Amino acid sequence: MATKLILLGGGKIGHAIASLLSATGEYQVTVADRDAESLARLPEKNVRKLVLDVSDASALRGAIKGHEIVASAMPFHLTPVVASAAKDCGAHYFDLTEDVESTRTVKQLAKGADTAFIPQCGLAPGFISIVAQDVAKRFDSLRDVNMRVGALPVYPTNALKYNLTWSTDGLINEYCNPCEAIVDGKLREVPALEEMEHFSLDGIDYEAFNTSGGLGTLAETLEGRIENLNYKTVRYPGHRDIIKTLVRDLRLGLRRDILKDVLETAIPITYQDVVLVFVTVSGQRHGKLTQESYAKKIYAQEINGELMSAIQITTASGICAMIDMLVAGQLPKKGFVRQEQADLKVFLANRFGKYYA
Repeated sequence: MATKLILLGGGKIGHAIASLLSATGEYQVTVADRDAESLARLPEKNVRKLVLDVSDASALRGAIKGHEIVASAMPFHLTPVVASAAKDCGAHYFDLTEDVESTRTVKQLAKGADTAFIPQCGLAPGFISIVAQDVAKRFDSLRDVNMRVGALPVYPTNALKYNLTWSTDGLINEYCNPCEAIVDGKLREVPALEEMEHFSLDGIDYEAFNTSGGLGTLAETLEGRIENLNYKTVRYPGHRDIIKTLVRDLRLGLRRDILKDVLETAIPITYQDVVLVFVTVSGQRHGKLTQESYAKKIYAQEINGELMSAIQITTASGICAMIDMLVAGQLPKKGFVRQEQADLKVFLANRFGKYYA
């Protein structure tokens, strides 16, 4: 029997999720979006399409009824609406949000629920936390965990050395909102766009700086067991300074609608991108101070006959793998489930998780 799943959002990431799940023949996928043009671009096989305004709570509940799983690829501000509707309809809930506040709402809704609530199933937060937890558990005691992720153009040509690869709202959120970190053993908020560092990987120079949301729930999970934990976004050198000028000096961080318009008008999207995942953990192992790192690059490729960008592949395969693992009984089926509860080996062995392997 195919698992009945409703996917909310038929944009770039929603398209990739629908393509991956429907191609298995094991999921009966309904995709709901208010944009009929986005729905028209979706795969035809095993996909039902529904024009729906997700912000209409009663219409949303009507659409969810009869589905076992709700997967949200909607903007973060709709997370509480979707998660509430999933709970009311007795469906398992998954999302891709990087927004800290809306994840707290999901956590509250998960209390006493008979189904699983699994937010932040993308790349960062998401896969990065699964990797960090896997490396961290090999230590007797922890000192530092540094998580670095970048979604970058393979061929940077503009002054920002950047192309839009996913949600502009999500990107602005990362650049403008406070960031969580553990500093000297204490959970703290640190400012976005600060604490810049430079590093090289495979002979290419990068910069990294604080951005919001990438830690997911890992700070809560590791609090009291670690000295320092932080998450930074990776870009090519020079990017941060221009963004800081826009966000701080020109105060567009306070006028996000204008910032979004500027970015989407000036910066083209690209399907020729690379996703960089870099985690470094240090601590005590067998009585010695030891460091271990995990580094991976994922590139755009053709899947099911269509070219997908690296960010589409990593984000969509992240949520699809978590859905698959829940269906297979490899994740808890009740209450709030953190990304770091997923086992890395099981994740990478999954038919969707393999895109990270």
